[in-house]
Amino acid sequence: MAKTRCTDQVILNLWHPLAALSEVKPNVVVDTILLEERLSYAVDGKGNAAVWRDRADLIEGSTVDVATVADQLPVKHAYGYIWTSLGDPQADLFPIPEFDEADRRRLNAATIGVNVSAPRAIENFLDMGHFPYVHTDILGAEPHTEVKEYDVEISVDRDEILATRCRFFQPMAAATASGGADVDYVYRVPHPFCSVLYKSSPLDESRRDVIAVFLQPIDQEHVRAHMMLCLLDEDNEDKVIKRFQQTIFGQDKPILENQFPKRLPLDPRAETPIRADKSAIAYRRWLSQKGVTYGVIPAAT
Repeated sequence: MAKTRCTDQVILNLWHPLAALSEVKPNVVVDTILLEERLSYAVDGKGNAAVWRDRADLIEGSTVDVATVADQLPVKHAYGYIWTSLGDPQADLFPIPEFDEADRRRLNAATIGVNVSAPRAIENFLDMGHFPYVHTDILGAEPHTEVKEYDVEISVDRDEILATRCRFFQPMAAATASGGADVDYVYRVPHPFCSVLYKSSPLDESRRDVIAVFLQPIDQEHVRAHMMLCLLDEDNEDKVIKRFQQTIFGQDKPILENQFPKRLPLDPRAETPIRADKSAIAYRRWLSQKGVTYGVIPAAT
């Protein structure tokens, strides 16, 4: 692990996810790492959470009354997760209004450690070109390999990247799918280390399933990836839905961990893009405009 802790104020001031609320035992201390800082957190029986820097008197596995913990860090509950910040975060997190729709299934599909930088992981999440080769017979299949023209914008007002008109043939787009279909995608990047995917639902053509990746940067080349699902699915058990997404992520993990360099180069000349990489190009430009230095190789000045 790198010896120098994060000095990137843009990243320090962000909200970062730590854990799925449903998977934390009440009143039990859990240790974790965020941006090279050792932290601990706990949740009481009512869902109230506390996060604090590592302390000798509150060790992992011990019990604690969260209301009595001194020197707490900022805490937010959002989309089923505990979030915290090591800086001065904004009051609100980016919106995902679909999460509040009563008929949706809301799950943490998995929390998986990946030996790669957060920006590299986001770039992979945005890439449709790997579907037929990495997720063969699930999210893609030959000869359906073309990434059709799509639109990308960097929204100044919403402070996010939005990719629309994304369309790709998928043999099995979701656990609810009964066969292959052209699937409509919309990608959002509303946070440097988080991305939200909207894909057409096999059950209701007027609505979309929502899949998000919320990355917890351990250091500049290691993350914990929290996979949030917000789906229209009345039939499948939770374990079936989770297994489908875990299969996808399990196929991505070795690809991600073999990326070189592990940090994302922001210089547009560092790696040769193709037309299908429009989202990745916009993402790199957006990080550069923000002045992000953590988990990236900044462009030469």
